[in-house]
Amino acid sequence: MHDETPLIALIAIGLVLAFVCGYIAVRLRLSPIIGYLVAGIIMGPHTPGFTGDAHLADELAEIGVILLLFGAGMHFSVADLWAMRSVSVPGAVAQIIVATGLGIGVTHLWGWSLSAGLVFGLSLSVASTVVMLRTLQANNALDTPDGKITIGWTIVEDLAMVLALVLLPAFFGPTLGNSAEPAHTEEGPVWLSLGMALGKVTVFIALMLVFGTRVFPWMLKQTDRLQSRELFTLAVSALALGVAFGSAELFGCSLALGAFFAGVVINQSDLNHRAVATLEPLQDAFGALFFVAIGMLFDPMIIVRHPVQVLAVLAIIVVGKSLAAFIIVRLLRRPLSMALLVSAALAQIGEFSFILSGLGISLGLISQEAENLIIAGALLSILLNPLVFSAASRLGRVLSHPPKTAKKATPAV
Repeated sequence: MHDETPLIALIAIGLVLAFVCGYIAVRLRLSPIIGYLVAGIIMGPHTPGFTGDAHLADELAEIGVILLLFGAGMHFSVADLWAMRSVSVPGAVAQIIVATGLGIGVTHLWGWSLSAGLVFGLSLSVASTVVMLRTLQANNALDTPDGKITIGWTIVEDLAMVLALVLLPAFFGPTLGNSAEPAHTEEGPVWLSLGMALGKVTVFIALMLVFGTRVFPWMLKQTDRLQSRELFTLAVSALALGVAFGSAELFGCSLALGAFFAGVVINQSDLNHRAVATLEPLQDAFGALFFVAIGMLFDPMIIVRHPVQVLAVLAIIVVGKSLAAFIIVRLLRRPLSMALLVSAALAQIGEFSFILSGLGISLGLISQEAENLIIAGALLSILLNPLVFSAASRLGRVLSHPPKTAKKATPAV
């Protein structure tokens, strides 16, 4: 029966296992993403029992990526980012450089190439927006100034990763020869390939910002006037998937980039909040399947085969990246409480890390073993994040309100 309906089997079993494992994770006060990844591990080829179709899982993961990036775009506000620019922009850029440098340094010791280290380091440098938002919400810090700085920080990280998704194929696309290093692509010199890629992306972004900001909100408004919930849902879904597919086919952009800018355009609409609420169920379902698909790729035995490498990855994410963020915020002369909150919230990796590692594999830059290390780092860092955040909050309270020392009584004369 599974052979006759592999897609139905994958979706049905994937969603059931994602629900069960996600429920257990939440009951244990962990992120549901941990549960989704575990569900994927159960369905993967490295564990006994039902094994999902890897090719179909990749297709579903692509839909999950489109919806996740579309949702990220709908939450992206240029005005909010501009208000937090003095900390978020320099902080995020500096932290990405430090974390990527740590990744390159560690992989150099392991004998990896520079291109592999670059993809690996970038994958470890970007925090999961989903995990970060849920952590802030659980600690009632989402609407605080420190929380907004953290959100702005992750938006800059997301934008940097979107740019990386554009630049990596241009630099490390199909080459003449077996080397993964940029030299001479099938289309000509690498600078020409890069220029063409950036030119296409620039044209796409310009069209979206000039025409998309006028056409798409108008389309949603016209659909809303029909007072049909079904048509409005279809309109939002069609914009997300249609723009992502069109950007890839017509402009050579990634599906993620197209979906992100479609969300940015919808953010300009008066119906943005309704569009976000309408798409949330689809985002939740396919987002869960995205993490299930990632879990299917993970070989748990890598923790046994390469424990030192797994610990090194975890140290970069939880210690190196967080310490860099803490120092950067303090150097920008911001309060200690903000430095602790930002560093703790960023002590994990997630969806963009998986997207980057998947791109790295498709370009032949990293191996499946490297992706397993990234997934292991994500699993362990997400698992530890509530504890890190709790410890940072407790430390902040102690340092902000040190215990009072009893005054010595002066003897009576």
